[in-house]
Amino acid sequence: MGPTRAQFVQYAPAALALGALTVGPWSALAAAAAGAGAWAVSASAPALRSLIACGITATGSGIAAHQLLASGLDPLFALGLAVPAGAAVLAHHRNIAGELPALPAATAAVGQSSQAQLISAWWAEFICGPTQTEGRKLIQPGAALAHLTLDAADDRMSFTGVITVPQGQQVRVKAADIAAVYQIPVSQVEMGDPKHFAPNALPVTVHLKKPSPAPGITAGAPTTPEELWAAHVAIPEGAMPGTTLALTRYDGPLDWEGIATRDRKAIGTVNIQDLAGNLDLETIQIALAPTDKPSRMGVRVMKEHALMHGTMLSSVVDELAMDARGYIRLGTYIDGRPALVPLAQPGSGARHLYLVGGSRSGKSGLVEQVLLSAHKSRIAVILSSPQAGTIAGAGLTAYCGDGLDEAMGALRLAYALMLDREARYRSPAFPFTDPLTLIGIDEAHMLLATTSPYHAEAKAIVEQLTRRSLKRGIGVVLATQTPLAEDLGNSTVIRSQLLIGGGAVFLRCAKGQGSLVGVNAVEGAEGIDLSRIPSSWPGQYAKVADRDMSGLDTTASAKPEDGTFGLGYLLTPGSQAVQFRSLHLDVPPASLAANLPPVTVEDCQAWRHREAITRTPMVDQRGKNLIGSLDDLLRGGRQGSALPQQRAQTDPAGPDGASDGQEQIKPRILELLRAESIPMTAETIARKLGTSAKHVKPRLSELKKRDEVTNENGLWRAA
Repeated sequence: MGPTRAQFVQYAPAALALGALTVGPWSALAAAAAGAGAWAVSASAPALRSLIACGITATGSGIAAHQLLASGLDPLFALGLAVPAGAAVLAHHRNIAGELPALPAATAAVGQSSQAQLISAWWAEFICGPTQTEGRKLIQPGAALAHLTLDAADDRMSFTGVITVPQGQQVRVKAADIAAVYQIPVSQVEMGDPKHFAPNALPVTVHLKKPSPAPGITAGAPTTPEELWAAHVAIPEGAMPGTTLALTRYDGPLDWEGIATRDRKAIGTVNIQDLAGNLDLETIQIALAPTDKPSRMGVRVMKEHALMHGTMLSSVVDELAMDARGYIRLGTYIDGRPALVPLAQPGSGARHLYLVGGSRSGKSGLVEQVLLSAHKSRIAVILSSPQAGTIAGAGLTAYCGDGLDEAMGALRLAYALMLDREARYRSPAFPFTDPLTLIGIDEAHMLLATTSPYHAEAKAIVEQLTRRSLKRGIGVVLATQTPLAEDLGNSTVIRSQLLIGGGAVFLRCAKGQGSLVGVNAVEGAEGIDLSRIPSSWPGQYAKVADRDMSGLDTTASAKPEDGTFGLGYLLTPGSQAVQFRSLHLDVPPASLAANLPPVTVEDCQAWRHREAITRTPMVDQRGKNLIGSLDDLLRGGRQGSALPQQRAQTDPAGPDGASDGQEQIKPRILELLRAESIPMTAETIARKLGTSAKHVKPRLSELKKRDEVTNENGLWRAA
């Protein structure tokens, strides 16, 4: 049986020293020193191996030097052998320095590479054992590192393995322990989840050297639109998550067009304000154009809005009249094409037009423009304008009801004209010998809203007009301030018939009143919020701040750059809503009428009896039972039975003075409260009586003083 490893470590240097003694005394002294160190010093195994290697090198150098001197060669050759001996001493000093040496580049070797050997040695020394340092406390004895794999490159160094312990034990080595051993941050140690692995085996990845992170996209830095889109818009928190952008035109970072695509998923509703925030732009600088596919949407970014300078009315006079297809020009699309809308359809009849826009949005100017186009197209117009004096083009109409009562009369005349044509055209054929007719209703909410004294009658008439008038050559142009159902008397029929029977224009609305989502959604204009259309162009605030103190300029006229009036969306049948701007009224529309007289309605019974018809209510006092034939309407007008009802609606006091009117309405209030036997507000009482709340409230106060009615929290009931 040969000597043990410990005996070899102890006695090998001494044996080398005895062997060298026969050759030369100098080498014997070096070998003796190595043997003495191995025998006397209680060092770790690496230190002993270093001592042995140092002794062998020094002994060999001494033997070679002795032979050179004995042979009579130049002593300088013998002195040169001191170099390997010194190198051995330096190597020994490095090996016992107590610090982790720098990892050399990966080299191929039999078994493990030098990096793997060093990693395993430190693992055994500090974590699992056996340790070569007496008294060292291991992190977890027996927790060996198996299946060691290296990943080394110029900019990184990492290793992976599996921490294994004997069966029945559990791995207790922590990431912080490994980080402390290899002197790296804890974040560079990745350990598997113990819930997903066996208790005695846990994978680990240690990044001894991590590559520098790639530079990210800096906000505001000059990058391509695709990079900005991917970094800010397509992320989960962006305005259009999961989309990619493909440019179709690029003329600079603030002037480009592209198509946003989402892979096999609908893009859905896009918040234009969020998108502007993602791209660090103003909302007015971005325009979206939905396509036929829900997974694709056109995007346009503009340094200066394409519609900022507008299209002058006087420059397109020849395009205002109706063309062979029945279309008139309303304005200009975002891409510069003429924005057209139908007023008639060959072989079918007339078409409706639905206008929505708040104050200072350009809605009234658009109504005047439509009146001019109808005049040039030789279309008769009956105008209902509850807000007196707001339409400058009223002189182009065949009949104008200017004011609340007169506007209601114009609606009655339009309904009577439809009944007249139905009686004469049992089998309608287009074109008619009678002229095409437009029924213009401006500020329609003043007639249709539930707070209007004419709510029930106006709602019934407009519902019938929008349903039945197109085949009789009568179209409805209805303008209101918001797209909300309340502005149309909570009638779903009116809006649906307007949208089915023609085009729609959506201009800026007040905040909270312009959302085309939910119950107010319009097919083809989903997700648009009209309140997000800004009232001014970028840079307008700077112009306002630059003040001219020479006094008010009374001769100046508004320019298209002064505001966004007329800017909105145009929806035509079978298409998507597209951003456009109506024509800028640089001249009054009426001045372009070419001195042509207004087109009159045909000579028929409804037109001949128009004075009586406009004063004859067409529903009963409950707001129901709309007159269904022209004969019934004319018969009621000749008998004069409806005229007192009209006076009761618009002026309860009647012609005999206020006091008589008060006494006439009080019994009706008492009769209603006693018949209904439920509490009602003053507005409800007024609506049921077909009058205004301003006439009912004073009478209620007088009845309360007589103790004939009571009031609790605004609810009135009979005493």
